[in-house]
Amino acid sequence: MFNELIVKTLPLVPKALVRRFASRYVAGEKLAEALEVVERLNGEGCMATLDVLGEDILDLSETEKTVVEYRHALEAIAQKKLDSNISVKLTALGLKIDPAECRRQFSRILESALQIGSFVRVDMEDSSVTEETIRIYFEARRTSERVGLVLQAYLHRSRADARRAADAKANVRVCKGIYVEPPEVALQGRKEIRDNYSAMVDTLLEAGAYVGIATHDPVLVERALATIARLKLPREAYEFQMLLGVAVEMRRKLVAAGHRLRVYVPYGESWQGYSMRRLKENPAIAGYIVKGILSGGV
Repeated sequence: MFNELIVKTLPLVPKALVRRFASRYVAGEKLAEALEVVERLNGEGCMATLDVLGEDILDLSETEKTVVEYRHALEAIAQKKLDSNISVKLTALGLKIDPAECRRQFSRILESALQIGSFVRVDMEDSSVTEETIRIYFEARRTSERVGLVLQAYLHRSRADARRAADAKANVRVCKGIYVEPPEVALQGRKEIRDNYSAMVDTLLEAGAYVGIATHDPVLVERALATIARLKLPREAYEFQMLLGVAVEMRRKLVAAGHRLRVYVPYGESWQGYSMRRLKENPAIAGYIVKGILSGGV
């Protein structure tokens, strides 16, 4: 109830104050601000993933701006020799409007990434685009191995998707899932989501797939560490992933213990819409915000 109250009152809060809250979780509006965050994270021993905000566009004309921004980001990553890749939400390229145009624009981003030897993560969104997103990922794999997928543990279908990805030795980020989905589409209980998550991670790691273990849940982190130890995996076989500004102390402990860890760094002019959507879709995130502000986490 407390989290939901925070979400309901945010629209009444001045934009400047909301920006202060969001600044822990969004790198800024401009690429230069995001690059500064990535440099700092690299200095702390973390890798990064840059994400240009602006998903669920309503007009295909908006896609060009997104493609250009990603190309600039990739050029800057290469020039500054940063340890970072990029993550792309396909609805920012018009997936829900024109899948063919989305493919064309995504191919342009992928081509730019391949020219500098970078990696592109195809991000996952709500269940209405899950199948098409997976399809586009596998199409991209025909061009390069330097492309990855995201699977959401709360979807009923994801165990089967994980087995398919494992067979293909895909590079997969496994997350719980943030979008509100009905019971016929997604698991609703905390324990069953946790169990599904762990089963997916185990399936992928046991098959030799590279896994991005994306979670701030200490239970899931401990389970993953147990699997890593059981399989005697080298640190190059996996990485932990976390959102900017969340679970900072856990992040630092994992890095200090020698594990690879990547921080998701979103930026762009759509920061406010992104922040509000994330909070409305999952009010529990408000709890992370309050904890972060009170603890002084970055």
